[in-house]
Amino acid sequence: MKPVVSFFGQNRALLMFAALIVVGSIAPFVLYPTFLMKVLCFALFACAFNLLLGFAGLLSFGHAAFFGGSAYITGYLCHDLGLTPELGLLAGAAFGGALGAVFGLIAIRRAGIYFAMITLGLAQIVFFLALQLKFTGGEDGMQGIPRGKLFGVVDLSDNIAMYFFVFVVFLGGFWLIHRTIHSPFGQILKAIRDNEARAISLGYDVNRFKLLAFVISASLTGLAGSTKSLVFQLASLGDVHWHTSGDVVLMTLLGGLGTILGPGAGAVTIVGLENLLADKVGSWVTVIMGSIFVACVLLFRRGLVGEIGALFNKSRPRV
Repeated sequence: MKPVVSFFGQNRALLMFAALIVVGSIAPFVLYPTFLMKVLCFALFACAFNLLLGFAGLLSFGHAAFFGGSAYITGYLCHDLGLTPELGLLAGAAFGGALGAVFGLIAIRRAGIYFAMITLGLAQIVFFLALQLKFTGGEDGMQGIPRGKLFGVVDLSDNIAMYFFVFVVFLGGFWLIHRTIHSPFGQILKAIRDNEARAISLGYDVNRFKLLAFVISASLTGLAGSTKSLVFQLASLGDVHWHTSGDVVLMTLLGGLGTILGPGAGAVTIVGLENLLADKVGSWVTVIMGSIFVACVLLFRRGLVGEIGALFNKSRPRV
């Protein structure tokens, strides 16, 4: 028993990625590909947000600005300037990182509710710009964004081809988040989250580490938003609305704050329930989501994945 437990412990990350690849490769032949692509986009969004909140301890209410802003940038570059989808995604991620640097430089010196309110205020400015600027399409949004051909060869108008492109983008972003968390940089972020005063006393430039975490999170959030704009061929005001920032907070807390797989599980749950209940209960879906959130906070403080992990650790034999 001991060698088996030791093997799984040492190769947990490899097994996790192998399982994701197997499940993700089979999924589009079982479930609707467009639904799966939406899940993957929001799962990457939630994982990027979790990097900031779960591991750096920074609660942002403005992440919709990076998600929606990058969607508009990618849409403009691909629709109006004719860029290829891979270049559009790179530009969207770069825009998200640059906007994150601006937000971070303004907000990072504050903490707690003050930090959250500054990010919300800055995000509302982005929402106003998206509403007023001509190239965004205003209330109608930016429609007809072409999926194009990947590297000029793979036609992404085919849903299966587009799915696997989105899946690879998600795996790349997820791997980067996983690598960041388990790097010395990630350990410093955890130290800052747990005891910022002690991290300062050890000589770390806390604000610099927070800013870098904010930029990485914003960049990956921008990548998620850009990908979504290509999937649905649309960038809308809903992408930059503060409700979207609230949705990603809900996904992260529901799945498990500070866990690797939790935000993805939260995204699957929320997006799945929205699609399942939207036609049946209409606007009441918001009430149901709110009830689920309250129940999760009261009964499952560690989130779905956190609680499952805690039960597994209790039942696992000691070696």
